[in-house]
Amino acid sequence: MKITSSEGHVGWGEALAPVVPQVIAELIKQLFAPLLIGESPFSGGVLNSRMYDSMRDRGHTGGYHIDAIAGVDIALWDLKGKILGLPVHQLLGGAFRDVIPCYVSGLPEPDIESRSRLARQWQEKGFNAVKLALGYGVREDIKNIRAIRETLGDEAQVFIDAHWNYGVADATDLAAQLHTLGVGFLEAPLLPEDIAGHRELRAKSAVSIALGETERTRYQFKAVIEQRAADILQPDVGRTGISELMHIASLAETWNLRVAPHLSVGLGPCIAASIHVAAAIPNLFMLEYQPPVFAIANQLLKQPLICERGEYHLPQGAGLGIEIDEDRVRDVMMEAAC
Repeated sequence: MKITSSEGHVGWGEALAPVVPQVIAELIKQLFAPLLIGESPFSGGVLNSRMYDSMRDRGHTGGYHIDAIAGVDIALWDLKGKILGLPVHQLLGGAFRDVIPCYVSGLPEPDIESRSRLARQWQEKGFNAVKLALGYGVREDIKNIRAIRETLGDEAQVFIDAHWNYGVADATDLAAQLHTLGVGFLEAPLLPEDIAGHRELRAKSAVSIALGETERTRYQFKAVIEQRAADILQPDVGRTGISELMHIASLAETWNLRVAPHLSVGLGPCIAASIHVAAAIPNLFMLEYQPPVFAIANQLLKQPLICERGEYHLPQGAGLGIEIDEDRVRDVMMEAAC
């Protein structure tokens, strides 16, 4: 989404809305626009509260409504940076790091052998951390992880995303075997609603438990944190926005928890916002890197974002440090409509 100030400054935002994005667009046009027009972008906290409160009494404290707020929030941060001539990470309090460590996510190949080859190719490019998208059963998952470990060696960092496919018993068995293979974290082992199950699993597991991509607000993360149901939190800026992700990271810090922002199909604004937040929080673990999505995102930018040798480069331009190629976006939309 695009917000233009009365002086002509432009801020870009994005909500993570791969399914019926028209809902997000209508919420912003019909519900939020009247709350935003004529207001200062430097009143972001007030505007976020107004947008949240606009549907609070109707029970819309998650889903599309919060996703739409996230898109607006990212655009307001970009707009503020453009007006001041400062990058977002400086507006957030400064950068704890100039490059952001990342892991290659997914290894989208059909079998163990090809996944291993792809992991090795990334390692040869300087990426020594990978996450496998599994959840095919304990035995099959362990076969995959063992093959990747043998391919990459003991120094590589290896993670697993189980995509909510296990119950507590099987996840406990899986975690025990993953520990012997030096796996860094087990992501989304149980259904996201099962906070009690995650707490039980975490108490039994020697492998860190990571979750949070489905949650959108500090209030939702509060239950996970207070029940000690996770070691690593994974908020997605396309669902939380920048402001709320900073709140979540601060809350996590008080409980000595690390944050590994989730980053899946978000394009330029989401990726850039994630990099700025990852730089600005003290308790960062790593940031996710989706190579195919990253390449598509860069096709819609005038200057590409950079991720090389296992690290994102922190954009230094004003705002998010990106410029959308609007002509290219229109062309893509026309192609999709044909």
